[in-house]
Amino acid sequence: MTASPLTLTEARRHATPAMRQYLDAKAQHPDALILFRMGDFYELFFDDAVTAARELELTLTSRSKNAAGGEIPMCGVPHHAIDGYLVRLVKKGYRVALCEQMEDPRKAKGLVRREVVRVVSPGTLTDSGYLESRESVFLVAIAPEQAGGLPKGIPAYGLATADLSTGEFRVSQHAGASAAALVADELAALRPRELLLPSENGATPTMPGLDAGIRVTGAAPWTFDLNHAIRALTEQLGTASLDGFGLAPDRHSAAICAAGALVHYLRETQKAELAHFATLEFRPEADYLLLDAATFEHLEILRGANDARTGSLVAELDLTTTAMGGRLLRAWLQRPLASRDPIRDRLDAVGEFAAGTTLRTRVRTVLKCVQDLERLISRVALGTAGPRELLALGRSVAAIPDLLPIVAELRAPLCVKLVGELDELADVRKRVLSTLTDDPPALARDGGAIRKGVDPELDALRNMSGDAKHAIAAMETSERKRTGITNLKVRFNRVFGYYIEVSKSNLEAVPDDYTRKQTVATGERFSTPALKEYEQKVLTADERIVEREQALVEELRLGVLAEAERVQRTARALATLDVLATFAEIATRRDYVKPAIAEDRELTITDGRHPVVERTVDGFVPNDLHLNDTDHQVLLLTGPNMGGKSTFLRQAALIVLMAQAGSFVPARAASLPVADRIFARIGASDNIARGQSTFMIEMQETAKILHQATSDSLVLLDEIGRGTATFDGLSIAWAVAEHLVSNPRARPRTLFATHYHELTDLADTHAAAVNYHVAAREWRDGIVFLRKVEPGRSDRSYGIHVARLAGLPPETVARARTILAGLERDELSRGGRPSFSGPSIASDRTQPQLALFERAAPPPAEGEAAERIRSVDLDETTPREAHALLTDLQRLLGVDDSERR
Repeated sequence: MTASPLTLTEARRHATPAMRQYLDAKAQHPDALILFRMGDFYELFFDDAVTAARELELTLTSRSKNAAGGEIPMCGVPHHAIDGYLVRLVKKGYRVALCEQMEDPRKAKGLVRREVVRVVSPGTLTDSGYLESRESVFLVAIAPEQAGGLPKGIPAYGLATADLSTGEFRVSQHAGASAAALVADELAALRPRELLLPSENGATPTMPGLDAGIRVTGAAPWTFDLNHAIRALTEQLGTASLDGFGLAPDRHSAAICAAGALVHYLRETQKAELAHFATLEFRPEADYLLLDAATFEHLEILRGANDARTGSLVAELDLTTTAMGGRLLRAWLQRPLASRDPIRDRLDAVGEFAAGTTLRTRVRTVLKCVQDLERLISRVALGTAGPRELLALGRSVAAIPDLLPIVAELRAPLCVKLVGELDELADVRKRVLSTLTDDPPALARDGGAIRKGVDPELDALRNMSGDAKHAIAAMETSERKRTGITNLKVRFNRVFGYYIEVSKSNLEAVPDDYTRKQTVATGERFSTPALKEYEQKVLTADERIVEREQALVEELRLGVLAEAERVQRTARALATLDVLATFAEIATRRDYVKPAIAEDRELTITDGRHPVVERTVDGFVPNDLHLNDTDHQVLLLTGPNMGGKSTFLRQAALIVLMAQAGSFVPARAASLPVADRIFARIGASDNIARGQSTFMIEMQETAKILHQATSDSLVLLDEIGRGTATFDGLSIAWAVAEHLVSNPRARPRTLFATHYHELTDLADTHAAAVNYHVAAREWRDGIVFLRKVEPGRSDRSYGIHVARLAGLPPETVARARTILAGLERDELSRGGRPSFSGPSIASDRTQPQLALFERAAPPPAEGEAAERIRSVDLDETTPREAHALLTDLQRLLGVDDSERR
């Protein structure tokens, strides 16, 4: 019978000194799995062990038993493989605390001292096996409903964002009735790995609209206190106040509280000074184009149709040569600019790179030699950089002298500014490359990281070790001669050190001064006084060599760390040059054009294309678009399914977004006003887990648009109202379109795609609404999608044709055509009343009712005309014969001269 496990309380009463250390660590970090270093293993105990054994597929054992037979569940992982296990646990959403041995067990007096040296979580793990090189790993802190300078009762949220792997640190503040929604929008753009919220009494914190996929961590409310936050930030940034970062406690208290809590959390979990967090960027809401979660999804900016990077806008545009550039390009697409001058600066810089093909090629070639400086210097700051990372940093900055004379030719204002921010870092480069060997080990403790001649003490120790090893090697030859044992061998292993091995057949020839150490299957192993003496010299020298190399690598790390701010500034400039050159490369390869940033509110795109779709289909058809405030404010778009309406809507939004990010755009020409927001409601989605249907999601997203859109926004709506009954849907669609075209508060530029042909009448009563359609033509009982957007209404939806293309049985398609014909005739005969609804009370009861599944007989003349048309062989009919036929048909149907005119 298995003994019952001990609880933490029971274990403390009977705990050994080492187990009390573990329990103290667990008390400090109750929500983390404690990895407790014991010799060559990290051990886990109690419920942590049960969890880790399940998640890591480890064998669960037990440790100790009390008088009642209780046992402590236990499992462990080798210390040298800890990184892989950490990544696996963090990817599953766990927080893990590393409790390390703080002294050498061989030198410790009594119990080895242990402390938690780092807490890792989804937002703080910087291991390369966890990070995507071209995606940031954001930790976000939110301070709710704290903001000075606002009337009482107005909600405000501060949102602080940090990437521990790069040192990126920024903050924003949102206030007003839509503040919570704006925070949710930012979270959708950032896609943080972890969210920090104030928590009372250890309760799991939450907030409205929070994505269930984000790992939420609670923090003590006092860490969000304004005074504490100011102290934490000024200490971290090395300033007397926050004025230089654009933050004032009386106006931005929520932002300051969030940033201060975030810094406190990082210091407590990383046990480091965070030297790479040397600056803080305050982002005013009005400076950036905002997109909500639905728009990111519908436009497929960061993720394609299957939530994969493939098929997304960022995947199509990311031809950057550095990981830093890849992350920056992604950030520009997440939050494009919303100010004319900065947008024009980026476009001018891209234009200069586009015009200089040779210069651009040379820049991109040099940048290929630059590794991820941002993450390398962050590992230096966090104390996790080994010799290889330091060498990679040194070799990367060695490329800067090659780059400087090339970019010195650039004249665009933004390029000139970036060139001024580039630092050759000659001192850093020289120190790193002159200290480390050309192929150093990953860890300093493995030896061989420091060049010969760098440190006299190290060289002397190496000589001592080498001389002793040479003497031991020579001893084998000497002992063979002395003993006459020709197969005598001198060997080494980590357990027994150096030894002399003699086979069984030669044991009688062993001298008296040989001391037996071990018996093996093939013979015996011995030692001698001389061998022990040399062994002591070797092992002592090797141990001191490792200690000295570790000290020198740490000295080098601290020297590089002192220049962290210079490295970061240069890294940011290199990343920006990479993105600008990439935008230019794409523009020249794919025939993109530089958009004009309009001063007025007219949006004009000539021969616009979808940047992703045009790369995946043959014969993409470009289209024009014109929007303004007068006669093209709401564009009502009709046409068949599969005709290209959704693609047209998406490409309009993506062209605007790309332009405001600083990219050229896929078009022959474009003049674009600056948009403050883009809203897209395209396609169907639901959230069954939250009990929200497709139609509910559609209405929620539409409501958000109507409440938040301004006259500077771009709105895309596709098939509003289709998720409910026909007349309900038509009514909602009409009301939404009417609101957008007539609301005095905000009249955003809008593309409104619909199958409700009745909506086209809106253009007759509202001057700012205009009808366009996606052209299609019937051909031989089929349909040809022309994918051309043209002025005017569409005459029909072609739904039955699409159903046939989708594979509905032919008899079903034929019956649908019959029913449609009956419905259309019935509507006409009843003066517009809904089809098949039965006669009105005042109708003639004797009038026969047309049944849904009954074919109505056509009038005789129409029947004869139809028969004549069916009998014509179009391939054999000449134009003259066709004209004569049409004349006869008109005469048969009673068309007079006035109707023909």
